[in-house]
Amino acid sequence: MKILVTGARGNVGRLVLKGLAGHEVLALTRSAPSAPGEVLGDLAEPGTLPLSGVEAMFLFPVPESAEEVVRLAVRAGVRRIVTLSSGAVTFGEDDSFHLPVERAVEASGVEWTHVRPGEFMLNKLELWGPSIRAEGVVRDPFPDQAWYPVHEADIADVAVAALTEDGHAGRAHTLNGPELISHRDQVAAISAAIGRELRFEQVTRARARELYLAQGGFAAASADFLLGYEDYSGGESTEEWAPDPSIEMTTMKDVTGRPARTFAQWASDHAHDFLRQV
Repeated sequence: MKILVTGARGNVGRLVLKGLAGHEVLALTRSAPSAPGEVLGDLAEPGTLPLSGVEAMFLFPVPESAEEVVRLAVRAGVRRIVTLSSGAVTFGEDDSFHLPVERAVEASGVEWTHVRPGEFMLNKLELWGPSIRAEGVVRDPFPDQAWYPVHEADIADVAVAALTEDGHAGRAHTLNGPELISHRDQVAAISAAIGRELRFEQVTRARARELYLAQGGFAAASADFLLGYEDYSGGESTEEWAPDPSIEMTTMKDVTGRPARTFAQWASDHAHDFLRQV
């Protein structure tokens, strides 16, 4: 089975490629191909997609072109599409970004599966990595805020299973990590993984926003949402955030039977990233 992986150089896509070793795979890239299996194309320009002979596709979310991408895929003979979606759809918080992609795929008539991760553990590398490397400190306004962050490798493993195995069609897999863990305890796990004492400095939301905006990248782009100034759709946030213990948190184990990776394992996997200079 020939599989097209879109978003192939992304944090999840590159791990999906690794998990598909042994299969015939095309890895979509918008820049010049530089590795075996990479092919040039852009989801924003559906006509550029190399769909000939493709039977299954891992679909990175680009809502503006999703309907046309799916239409061309079905016409080319794609019979299975696995979307990289978001747990925000499950909780009714996203009706404008991931949901339109899901709906386009569901309306196509092919086998579909949605992979809906919640908070990425990887976010903490983007948010805290620079200050940990430079100063050995994390500045955050919510030391006791806790959630069930998910390892990007768990997301990829579920996507690979949905692409290559039967039994996932028509299902939306909402993925979280296996433990409710606070920001303070996350910092402690990173400290243990890198063998370096880290200081947690509680700051105001306003100060955290200043720091994230100055940092740039993911931190700046996500500052208002992560700090509670905006809701998921970019509107003004009016609700106090807190985990709901009545909600059942599903993990990779519920899909594949394999234990979900802990935050401590993730910190160990990325210890070199917290130590290297960039």
